[in-house]
Amino acid sequence: MFGLVTVRRVQNGFIRQMTRRAAHSGPFPQRTHDCGALSEHDVGSNVVLSGWLFPERKVSKSFSFFPLRDSYGTTQLVVHRDHINVDKFATLSAVPPESVILIQGCVRSRPNHSKRPGTTGSIEVVVQEFTVLNPADKNLPFSTSDNQTIANEDLRAKFRYLDLRRSALSQNLRKRSHVAHIVRNVLHDRGFIEVETPILLKSTPEGAREFLVPTRLRSRDGLPLFYALPQSPQQPKQLLICSGGIDKYYQLARCFRDEDGRKDRQPEFTQVDLEMAFVSWSPPPVTTQCPGPESGRWRIGGYEIKEVTEQLIARIWKQVENVDLPEVSVMTYRDAMARFGSDKPDTRFGLEIQDVTEAVVSPSTLPQSHDVRSVWECIVLRKGQDTAFEGADQICREDHEDAVQRVELTIENINSWWLDNGPHQPQRGFGEGTTPNHADASDRINNLLQLRVGDVVWRAHRPAIPKGGSTSLGRLRLKLAHLAQERDELVLPSTPHFLWVTEFPLFSCNDEDKEFLTRGRRWSSTHHPFTAPMYEDLPAFYAGDYGRVRGQHYDLVLNGVEIGGGSVRIHDSEMQEYVFQDVLQLDQIERQSFNHLVHALKCGAPPHGGLALGV
Repeated sequence: MFGLVTVRRVQNGFIRQMTRRAAHSGPFPQRTHDCGALSEHDVGSNVVLSGWLFPERKVSKSFSFFPLRDSYGTTQLVVHRDHINVDKFATLSAVPPESVILIQGCVRSRPNHSKRPGTTGSIEVVVQEFTVLNPADKNLPFSTSDNQTIANEDLRAKFRYLDLRRSALSQNLRKRSHVAHIVRNVLHDRGFIEVETPILLKSTPEGAREFLVPTRLRSRDGLPLFYALPQSPQQPKQLLICSGGIDKYYQLARCFRDEDGRKDRQPEFTQVDLEMAFVSWSPPPVTTQCPGPESGRWRIGGYEIKEVTEQLIARIWKQVENVDLPEVSVMTYRDAMARFGSDKPDTRFGLEIQDVTEAVVSPSTLPQSHDVRSVWECIVLRKGQDTAFEGADQICREDHEDAVQRVELTIENINSWWLDNGPHQPQRGFGEGTTPNHADASDRINNLLQLRVGDVVWRAHRPAIPKGGSTSLGRLRLKLAHLAQERDELVLPSTPHFLWVTEFPLFSCNDEDKEFLTRGRRWSSTHHPFTAPMYEDLPAFYAGDYGRVRGQHYDLVLNGVEIGGGSVRIHDSEMQEYVFQDVLQLDQIERQSFNHLVHALKCGAPPHGGLALGV
């Protein structure tokens, strides 16, 4: 039942006497069902249930409901207080919420008017006996039973063991387990071998900051020795494929990165990691690709990885969410940056960016190759069409990056808006020094954008080769959508929007995120130093024109979030050494840290590639 004990403790030389509720330490009946198992088929059965008690819902002095929850579900308990058991069940009312109890009772059907959806929604259990296995403290940090007033994230993180009692979080763990099971089944059926790679590794300048683990050992010079925790199993899995002993590898790998606290970055995480030998260096046959423009085709190697990944995500979404995924689209990095201003575009809504460079720059100054160093681009909010963004547009009107300008078209400025700074526009207009002084200039620009009086134009100017993962208009586009969602003026589709982004620049110039690796050197790897260049770009690669070299790198994007990425690897030892020495200009000590990989490539490594998906 439920009892109190007196505890005497000595504190600072004084004896303190306290009375607290006692946990049950002794035999008790084993449960016959979990709290999510009972249904109409069990009506009339005597059952034993265990779980966490929710707050009482009192109907009258003699009648109460108590929800009882465990990790499988919730069952409604019914307590009748008559003249025989009134004292016994009065004790149950005194049990604090979140206490662990065991009840014995009989299953009965709920009245029709009180039935609820779900397996246990049509039944309830009339309590006959109960035992408090462990009473909870009355002053818990927060309530787990009230989903309307969820505690703040910091408090829930501190007491995560309480937070996990909420079904939303525990369901995430179940879903994660289900996904892991599907991953193993799919990859096993495709001939992949699960291999665990080492956790304690040698430190190498691979691409992200490492966590270092000190050891008790010291070098001959007396210096402390350290292991590095893996940023990813990148080098071990490449060595595994180089061995020839494993053709297709995978694991659910733990990864560790000493990164900042952005919401899409974690110091430790799990990824589905896979690698395959003998992946292609060329695109798949045209017959296996979707018809459409070149920018929508897979034009790099590694399409075998693409096929495995698409089968994997299709099976996961079908079995976990009961959603049939459409075919995954493909977009080049250049196209993604031009149309959406992001290397991980959210394609669930419009507001595509439009390039107006050819209409803005004078034909006499535009080279025949159209290879200009600057790009002028716009986002147009059309009057009467993009109404979902009108409120967000007014907010951004007073709060936007200096690199973008807003112009609202009127009868007065429809033919000169590109020259007009407008009120509150500190930067010069598009036309200054760039716009042709021709009578048909306004016609060409307005016709290109199909502008009308009342439209709003956001415009910006950027380098033709963008730096980083987004542009100023790309960030504005996401901000407009976010604000419109907050105002309940934009509802995004529930269907998952998957997208492959390919043909990233192989090397980045002056990447601030990798300054700790580049140490003032000009080039760094956009992905990592083991990514192979596109075959078509090998002449530029060896000619030192690194800014024009595209990599055989692919990212998988879901609703504007990168959920995975990979590449075809360099399997030529001389090419790998060229990257280390000539492109990245690693010093001798840094190059020596990769000797094991270069030597493995010299021993006859097959063409190979892989991918990692976040879990």
